[in-house]
Amino acid sequence: MIIRHGFSTWNQLNLFTGWVDVELSELGIGEAKTAGKIIKESGFIPDVVFTSVLKRAIDTANLALEEIGVEPEIIKSWRLNERHYGALTGLDKKATVEKFGQEQVLIWRRSYDVPPPPMEENSKYDFSKDPLYSDVPCSLIPKTECLKDVVARVLPYFEETIAPKLLNGENVLIVAHGNSLRALIMQLEKIPSEEISNFELPTATPRLYKFDSAFKVETFGYLEDETQVQKRAQAVKDQVATSE
Repeated sequence: MIIRHGFSTWNQLNLFTGWVDVELSELGIGEAKTAGKIIKESGFIPDVVFTSVLKRAIDTANLALEEIGVEPEIIKSWRLNERHYGALTGLDKKATVEKFGQEQVLIWRRSYDVPPPPMEENSKYDFSKDPLYSDVPCSLIPKTECLKDVVARVLPYFEETIAPKLLNGENVLIVAHGNSLRALIMQLEKIPSEEISNFELPTATPRLYKFDSAFKVETFGYLEDETQVQKRAQAVKDQVATSE
């Protein structure tokens, strides 16, 4: 099962967040708790949880687990981090559209293989100096990323670390971010790169995958009513109209 983290304080401010370690908003806290209740009602009990190293994903996982009433192992990895937005990090989305034009910003945000401009040297968002990544070689910390780059770091981690848990028969919950999960969804649902830009994963909305004996995805879908899910997905898309 996968969940995108709940609505964050920077979602609320309409800022490009990426690797910036921001908190959940009050709305996001409520979303995470609701997600936990929905998972509990479904009967899904996670044996292990994977998250990024960013607190909005970790807190979403912890809040959901409290509602489910279990305390499984939680494994954190930077490889499940949100996409790195490069020089766009910290910028207001609406202002960025006004400066560069909606078409250009849409290319940076949603094209599969065109990254935003790289982060400048000595930026206050230089994550190579962040203690959170002290055990990660500087050469692996990006200056910017497109979705293709995110796929390149997420899929090997899934195959090497997460898939063995699934093959062992364990129930796995992954709590991460819009783009790191979109990278995984491409693989699981066989969505072509030219179509993935149209896929919108709403915040804190559990999506369940079931695998057959050959480790192929047998069924997938949200636990909630599709109409409600699509309303939340549209709300995310509407952010782009004024800016994501």
